[in-house]
Amino acid sequence: MFGIPFRGWIVETLLIILMALGLVACGGGAGNPSTGFNPTGPNAQVVVTTGDQAMLLQAGPAVTFGTGGSQSSQVITVNEATQYQPIDGFGASLTDSSAWVIWNDLTSSQQSTLLQQLFSPTAGIGLTLLRQPMGASDFAVNGNYSYDDVSAGQTDPQLVQFSIAHDTPCIIPLLQQALAINPAIKVVALPWSPPAWMKTGGTMNGGDMNPAYFPSLAQYFVLYLQAYQQAGIPVYAISVQNEPLNSTSSYPSEYLAASDESDFIANNLGPALSDASLDTVKILAYEHNWDNTDYPESVLASSASAYVAGSSFHCYNGDVGAQSTVKTAYPGKDIWFTECSGTVGSNFAGDLVWNSENLLIGATRNWARSISLWNLALDQNSGPTNGGCANCRGVVTIDTRTSPATITNNVEYYVLGHLAKFAVPGAHRIDSNSFSSGGIEDVAFQNPDQSIVLFALNSGSTPQTFSVSWKNTYFNYTLPAQSVVTFEWK
Repeated sequence: MFGIPFRGWIVETLLIILMALGLVACGGGAGNPSTGFNPTGPNAQVVVTTGDQAMLLQAGPAVTFGTGGSQSSQVITVNEATQYQPIDGFGASLTDSSAWVIWNDLTSSQQSTLLQQLFSPTAGIGLTLLRQPMGASDFAVNGNYSYDDVSAGQTDPQLVQFSIAHDTPCIIPLLQQALAINPAIKVVALPWSPPAWMKTGGTMNGGDMNPAYFPSLAQYFVLYLQAYQQAGIPVYAISVQNEPLNSTSSYPSEYLAASDESDFIANNLGPALSDASLDTVKILAYEHNWDNTDYPESVLASSASAYVAGSSFHCYNGDVGAQSTVKTAYPGKDIWFTECSGTVGSNFAGDLVWNSENLLIGATRNWARSISLWNLALDQNSGPTNGGCANCRGVVTIDTRTSPATITNNVEYYVLGHLAKFAVPGAHRIDSNSFSSGGIEDVAFQNPDQSIVLFALNSGSTPQTFSVSWKNTYFNYTLPAQSVVTFEWK
């Protein structure tokens, strides 16, 4: 203090006082206008991730709502009086490969710590949704498998050989642990392919379903749901077929026309679930990219609609606005967003912006009740793989080149954490205005405990200041370029 000129000492003292009162942010990222601003509360907690990775889900100085002073030219007005869709959760897939690397490549201490970081709403990011493959996908450790495999040329229409034994060493114990950590988790299940003997080509890799086995496939779903329920893993929703317009000989997949999906749901799956007292399990139609709205609309227009809760979408082609197209056509049916994968070698800041803009903001503003990314964990080689994506990236990477293995949280971890930790199942999206790409974009939610969550993105190349207005009070905030922030207040 003694080295500071007297006038400078006065200025510094005033700044210290203002900081103590919450009128100036000590980190430079947040703050309320200092001239004429009257803080009246409440305080909002602040969590930031910056594109340069200087802050990663890091708590910043709280901001205080108030009156007076000068608002920014960009004002986000939050209004919980207008509610939209409920939220089921945010998460990823505990694929066969993900379960393998978590179960086999980590010490028990590492495994326990990672599960807490992924699923605990207090010690971690609180993931609340797990989308589970029923059988092998393109991420399976030892090749293809279903829950009713028989020798080539044989069939099992009565499903005598049905068993979930494949899942008992790794997948089911990890699901049980996740649910113990966070009982709010919802499980969504679906096949990449039915058992090979149910298909016209006799292989899980591509080809068509043999409709003669639709009754067997419906019972296949029933037995799976019952077996998982007995293991303490209730399934919230199912889809008939992953990416039904993608048939490839490279990995488990199947072409299933919209008319066949409709027929199967209406005449087999829906009635079978009802007969087994499983009709509370939601059925999601479509389960493919944004570039096709005809498929889900066709299913929703058919007799299957009585059994279908809504449609689910992936990110790999098209535009997120397709979700609203289907919602507008069938307002009584809901929307889920269920798959998008990161890729190795991409840019952290670019991926943070893209995922925030298109998924956390774009998908939820276009009616999605969930955001689910792809693999929960993969190794340093983007695997183990089973004939599909060679450069996919998990939410976390487990690098086995060190002993013990090294766990790295990828950009997807921080993306999911910015909403999963704050907007809990049962929250509703609420009204807030947003600005165009390159400006401040946002989405808002209200939790069952009435707390409000606002997520904002600065996708531009320079810092931007904006105001958050709520109940005739506001605060100003400056967000660095290519960065995101979550505010929460009551």
